Amino acid sequence: MSAGIKLELLGLIDGAVADGWAHARACRVLDLPDSRAHHWRGRLRETGSLEDGRPGGGAVHGLLAWEEQAILELIETWGWVDRSHRKLAHRGSYTGSVFVSPSTVLRVALKNKVTLPGERFRPRSPKPPFPEISWEKNRIWIWDATHFTRAKRVAYAIVDVVTRYWIGYLVSTEQTHTQAQLLFASALEDQGLLGPDGLPLRGEDEEGPILVAWSDNGSEMTAIDTRQFMALMAIAQHHGRPGTPTDQAHVESFFSHLKGDWPHLVEIRDPAALDTELARIRTEYNTVRLHASIGYVTPGDEHHGRGPGIRRARAAGMRRAQAERIKQNRASKQ
Repeated sequence: MSAGIKLELLGLIDGAVADGWAHARACRVLDLPDSRAHHWRGRLRETGSLEDGRPGGGAVHGLLAWEEQAILELIETWGWVDRSHRKLAHRGSYTGSVFVSPSTVLRVALKNKVTLPGERFRPRSPKPPFPEISWEKNRIWIWDATHFTRAKRVAYAIVDVVTRYWIGYLVSTEQTHTQAQLLFASALEDQGLLGPDGLPLRGEDEEGPILVAWSDNGSEMTAIDTRQFMALMAIAQHHGRPGTPTDQAHVESFFSHLKGDWPHLVEIRDPAALDTELARIRTEYNTVRLHASIGYVTPGDEHHGRGPGIRRARAAGMRRAQAERIKQNRASKQ
């Protein structure tokens, strides 16, 4: 309430007290706490006014004046080097001039209308066009390597992008074009894509590559010998953008599940035991583990054409079960 209303209330209380009323009784009739009236009188004696001050108060951990000035000097000195409020906050503690959080640096900059340079814009390279190829099994293979540090080995793996089938793997101590050639030669033979002469099987009217090998820009993936081998096998290579692992999300997710669902792999120290265990897990991955991205069937079912039938059977079973539930529930209610 305003200062005038407060003075009017105190005047009414004083008049009632002069007429013999108790102070507390007068306050009660006016619906005003007795302590509040005494507080107003104290303020009137000390300040000579009953005007309310600004709401709220200063935080006990509020920024000090010298700290704000130090932040402004920090921005002026290091702004074009560090460019962002996050780096500037750490620069302050690095130099020992001021210890504040990044949000505090940004708040002071906005308050004083200081523009931070910001991080330099680094445009990503355009995503390379994907070769035109039919969406079916053994047409798009994605491959990469992961490290098992306890066993001091690196494991390459090929996964079919369409069916999520784990085509093959190779455990090695090196990462060169030789491992890439061995990996793909074994995978092509395993999938029956090589003829008796060791060259890829192709129809007379078939043009273009027999499949696409999708990978990142590792040295063994981009090596000249690897490119020559892929060309000989009629395999087109597709590389994601440098520094963009999401361009190879399928194989990154595969390795994440491999080490996440079978965590004992990273604890194996014997290379032979690692190789044996990967062979066992490959069979389990392809024939037992249901894969969400292909409709919760196993990669083996999808790769060998059983997936659509399994999904149709589930949909039909769901419809039958719903009809049976409706029928039985209606019968029980009657």
